[in-house]
Amino acid sequence: MATAQVSEAEKVYILHGIRDDLRVDGRGCEDYRHMEIETDVVSNTDGSAKVTLGYTAVLVGIKAEIGKPRPMVPNEGYLEFFVDCSANATPEFEGRGGEELGTELSNTLYKVFNNKHSLDLKSLCISAGEHCWVLYIDVLLLQCDGNLYDAISIAIKAALFNTKIPRVHISADEEGGKEIELSDDPYDCVRLNVENVPCVVTLCKVGHRHVVDATLQEKACSVASLIISVTHKGTVTCVRKVGGGSLDPESVFEMTEAGKRVGKALHAPLMKLLQQEESLGKKHQKVGFLG
Repeated sequence: MATAQVSEAEKVYILHGIRDDLRVDGRGCEDYRHMEIETDVVSNTDGSAKVTLGYTAVLVGIKAEIGKPRPMVPNEGYLEFFVDCSANATPEFEGRGGEELGTELSNTLYKVFNNKHSLDLKSLCISAGEHCWVLYIDVLLLQCDGNLYDAISIAIKAALFNTKIPRVHISADEEGGKEIELSDDPYDCVRLNVENVPCVVTLCKVGHRHVVDATLQEKACSVASLIISVTHKGTVTCVRKVGGGSLDPESVFEMTEAGKRVGKALHAPLMKLLQQEESLGKKHQKVGFLG
C-alpha cells in the first residue's frame, strides 16, 4: 500500500483538526473529496469507467466472455477480478511491489461483488450447467492518494452500468446439440441491473474519531480502518478490518452506522449522474488524458 511520511507535528495538527471536525483540506469527517466519473472510455471493452477521487485515479474495463458455470451454481454466471498496480501510481509499485496489494484488492472485491446480493448472477446464465457469461473485470490504478477501495468500487459500479452484453440466440443443430449465436447488432444487447451493486465506504480511525475518504497523510495517522460495502437500501454486504491497530466494539458500531449512512447517500447521486451521462450519447465531452 502506498504510504506517506508524516512528522509528529503534522500528526498532532491532523489529529486536532479531525477532533474538531475540520480536516486539513477543509472537509468534515464524513465528506468525500471532489469526484469525477467518466464511462465508455476504453473502446475494446464491453464496459469501462474512469474515476478520479482527489488525486486517486482508477480505470476499470469489463470484458464479457462465454464460459462454463461452476458446478456448485450451475445456473449462475460469475465475475473475475484482476487489479494492476501501475508503477506510475507510486514508486512503491515498481517491479513486483504492487503484486501483494493487487491480490489483496482482488480478493476483497470478489467478496463484495461476486454474490447474489450484489448482482443478479442468474441473469448471466445462458444454458444451465453448460454455458454462462463470465465478466472479467480489470482494474488499473493510475494514481494513488489514499482510499483505493471506495474509488475502485464506484468505478466498477459505473463500468457495470456501462456494460453491454450481446444477446444470445440458442438453436438446435442437426445432431440435436445446442448452437449458440451472438447478435452482431451493437444495439441488440442486454444491460445489467446495477441497482443493488454496493459501494465500498472506508472509514479510518484517527484519534477518537473516524473519517471517510482519508488521504495518505490521514491514513498515516490512522491505527486501523473498516471497509464496509453498502447497497442503495443501506444493507451491509461485507465488512473487513484492515490495519495493525485494534478497534473496540463501540468504535466498530459507530463506524458501521456511519458507513451505512454515507454509503446509502452515495448511490442516488451516482446513479443519477450515470443516467445523465448515458442520455447524452456521443455528445458527452471526454475529459482528462482519455479525451
